[in-house]
Amino acid sequence: MSEQLKKIKQLVELREKARLGGGEVAIDKQHAKGKATARERIALLVDEGSFEEMDMFKLHRCHDFGMEKKQFFGDGVVCGSATINGRLVYVYAQDFTVNGGSLSETMAEKICKVMDQSMKMGAPCIGLNDSGGARIQEGVNALAGFANIFQRNIEASGVVPQISGICGPCAGGAVYSPALTDFIVMLEGISYMFLTGPKVVKTVTGEDVSQEDLGGASVHSKKSGVAHFTAKSEEEFAALIRRLLSYMPQNNHERAPRVECTDPITRKEDRLNEIIPDNPNMAYDMYEVIGAVVDNGEFLEVQRDFAQNIIVGFARFNGASVGIVANQPKVYAGVLDVNASRKAARFVRFCDSFNIPIVSLVDVPGFLPGTGQEYNAVISHGAKLLYAYGEATVPKVTVTLRKSYGGSHIVMGSKQLKTDLNYAWPSAEIAVMGASGAVAILSAKAAKNEADPKAFLAQKEKEYNDLFTNPYKAAEYGYIDDVIEPRNTRFRICRALAQLETKLEVRPAKKHGNVPL
Repeated sequence: MSEQLKKIKQLVELREKARLGGGEVAIDKQHAKGKATARERIALLVDEGSFEEMDMFKLHRCHDFGMEKKQFFGDGVVCGSATINGRLVYVYAQDFTVNGGSLSETMAEKICKVMDQSMKMGAPCIGLNDSGGARIQEGVNALAGFANIFQRNIEASGVVPQISGICGPCAGGAVYSPALTDFIVMLEGISYMFLTGPKVVKTVTGEDVSQEDLGGASVHSKKSGVAHFTAKSEEEFAALIRRLLSYMPQNNHERAPRVECTDPITRKEDRLNEIIPDNPNMAYDMYEVIGAVVDNGEFLEVQRDFAQNIIVGFARFNGASVGIVANQPKVYAGVLDVNASRKAARFVRFCDSFNIPIVSLVDVPGFLPGTGQEYNAVISHGAKLLYAYGEATVPKVTVTLRKSYGGSHIVMGSKQLKTDLNYAWPSAEIAVMGASGAVAILSAKAAKNEADPKAFLAQKEKEYNDLFTNPYKAAEYGYIDDVIEPRNTRFRICRALAQLETKLEVRPAKKHGNVPL
């Protein structure tokens, strides 16, 4: 055998060794926990045969605490480029079979290289997290590695889409990289995220709590809102990320890919003409409205189990991606509160960052009152939503279905926040507040002088309703561009978005605004 062939044989053997990560025993342990390996996860995620690995032979440089005896090719993270549905992406997957996936200086260098490539090429970056945290043996070098990753997350924000998959442990400082990205997907029953673990919590606060109850997928998808999606299996996890990416552009200079639309834009939905109950205090399901107007009824909801009084997610109109923001009358009557405001604000800002038009479906009676809301800064959180809509320069279309009262009317894509086209159904009620509350303020004193105060207030309430429980007063002032028949909503939104495709809106030059965080 020639020297050249020997070297090629050695290369093949070294590649096989690198692909084994921490070795077959460690891989078997990973599988025994119900977890896929880093390379298996990448294979599920990307187009078959498209993955090009980088830094396969990189090794750590630590020689303290016996670490020189724990050398594995790749040093605990698999990095490279690939395609998803034919589109370029950059991906890294932490390998728990190598030193528990702990982050070293060299591991951070690999991740940073991939993130730098993502920025240069204008392609999404996907990080799959499965790590025991910083590599303690490396001390401050491991911390510096985390900080270098965080800085790149910050620089990439609003430039390329960033998606974090949590496929196992993600604790301590490691949680900040996912938190800085656009979307977090957690694997149910296997992944968890927290700053301080159960043992530290027990020592400091005396609380007894499991890893799952402290930072599992259920906690972060329902209570904290940290996670945007959860998946029950590795396969569902990968499919969800692939689907999510299909609604996004490659970067902030492009538009999301348009798909062929087989759903006629002229399709009428007669059921929408009767979906609003005659009783203004009765609920209906906003999901029925969304399903009726978007292409083929397909809707990818974001943060489905968190702040359910508002619905956000991705859909398409005539094949083009849009972000939908809709109040949900079935949950707390669709009121806005702290969590709903920050959920919607973050989603609106993502859409604006990546040229995705925003369609708002409005039925909101106001902000939730009470000390619980005020003490938790509902003012600041409501202002986030206000800021997000007012800042957004993408095409914005708002349809008011029923109630739109007071400050909540303003923050939900009103004309004054530079929404391009505002439509209303005939059932729309646009006013400072509901009739009973308004009359109680305006006519309470006068009622005391009447022989029949109740009849007097009822008459005043009727007068208020005649004036404001319809969209025509707002249309009179140009705050509503047109009153539309509900069954034509799909057609009108499609036409509006087509009209707005060439929109160009320039705002005053500045370094950046000061969002009410």
